[in-house]
Parts: sequence; C-alpha cells; structure tokens
Amino acid sequence: MSSSDGQATPPAPQAGGGELRLDEPAPGIARLTISNPGKRGALDQPILDAFARIVPQLDARCLIITGEEATFSAGYDIADLPESTFVADAERLIAQPFTAALEAIEAFPHPTLAALGGHTIGGGLELAISCDLRIAADGITLGMPPARLGLVYSHTGIRKFIDAIGAPRTRELFLTARRIDARTAHAWGLVNDVVAPGGLAAGALALADELVAGAPLAQAGNKRTLRAVLDARAALDPELERELDELRRASFHSEDFREGVRAFAEKRPPRWRGR
Repeated sequence: MSSSDGQATPPAPQAGGGELRLDEPAPGIARLTISNPGKRGALDQPILDAFARIVPQLDARCLIITGEEATFSAGYDIADLPESTFVADAERLIAQPFTAALEAIEAFPHPTLAALGGHTIGGGLELAISCDLRIAADGITLGMPPARLGLVYSHTGIRKFIDAIGAPRTRELFLTARRIDARTAHAWGLVNDVVAPGGLAAGALALADELVAGAPLAQAGNKRTLRAVLDARAALDPELERELDELRRASFHSEDFREGVRAFAEKRPPRWRGR
C-alpha cells in the first residue's frame, strides 16, 4: 500500500502482459487500477493473478477497482493467444484465473466499488458486478458477448446478474449480446450512479469516503449477511450444478467456440455450426 499522499505503489514485476497498480488515494481507501495499455484494459493472466494475490492482503475499509484514464476492461485478452493453445486449454486460461480473482474480490470484508471509466465488456463486466457498488462515466458501453463467442457462461456468473438486474434484463444482456450505454445500465440497476466522464475519479472517492465513514463491524456483517442470503436462495441441487458445469465445459471444446475465437481475432461475423 502507498503512503497517504496518494502516490502509487509500484506493481510487482510481471512476466509480460498487463499489471495491476495499487495506491491509497485517501486514508482507509485502497485503489487497484487495471493497466493494459493498447488493449483497452483487457484482463490477462498476470492481472487476474495479481487480483488473487493482492486483494486478500489489503488492510483498507474500502476498495476501489478502476481502469486507466477512459478505460475499464474489454474482458479477457484472447486477441493475441494462438487459437490452438487457447481453445485446447481454454478452461485453464479463462475459468480458473477468473474464479480466483473474483473470489478474492467477493471475499474482501469491506465495501468494494467499481469505477467504470470506459467500455466494460464480458469478463470486465463480471468483475465489476462482483463489486458491491458500481459508478460509471456517462458515454461508456457495457455488454456480455458470450453469444458472439459460442461460450456457455458460468451459472455463478449469471446468478450475479440476476441478483443485480433480474432475470428479464439478464436474458436480454446474455441472449442478444447487445451493448447498452451507462444511462440504460443505471435504469436497469446494473450501475448505481452515472457521472460526467471528467468526474469519475472524484465521484468514486466521494462515495468511498461515505463508505469509510460507516461502522466497520456493521458494514462487514451486513455484507456477509447479504451474500449468505443470496447464496442460500440460489443454491442448486448438486446433480443440476454438475450438469451446468458440464455445459460450460463442453462449450470450451465446441467447434462454435473455436469459430467464435477465430472470428473475433479476424474481426468478422462468425459462421456457426451448432456443434
């Protein structure tokens, strides 16, 4: 963590790819900034591993997660991965790093806030919705593109969206793969507030200050209770959960997923085969 002057603590060296920058913009507030210049904040394995490593070590009353300048995250970085490697080992490259990163964020005992300064797509949006609150800059877009990639999303990920915006809007988001703007996201309940682009950092800090002013035991206890109630309500029969996990696993090995990844890299419409 940095000193209270707000200067960033240098990130741990990464073996290529993006990095996660930690600073303390105000007392009791930790801020993690996704940095992947030139890739619209794409989430690669170094960034996801850094979330899993850094978040459990934080000693702060509030955590802000944001991106650099007018970016947040365009989702998982698949553009530069060789197709053969990515498709053959997609579950290890996507599901496992995401799971560890998101579990670390969700387990943080105090309030978490995603400050969305740019397009927030796919895994970037699930990362944001894994936070307790979200504030967005006016003019950004948000979306979930699994239908354009041939990917079956995790039932735990979809549950987060149902909890936040209800089943009808979740269906619209996932089945159409349509992007929505920040004001629509606010109307849906996907974000809690929309601010002018130049006011995002100040708005996030103002909300974080409000959160830090709350009673820590009450906040931690209420956050734990909220999650326990939602988890209990969404509990699945173990056999059904195995079936849903297998649906997702099978999609990673489908021809359609291979085609979706190829079409994404080639910037063209996919040609689906349904297998």
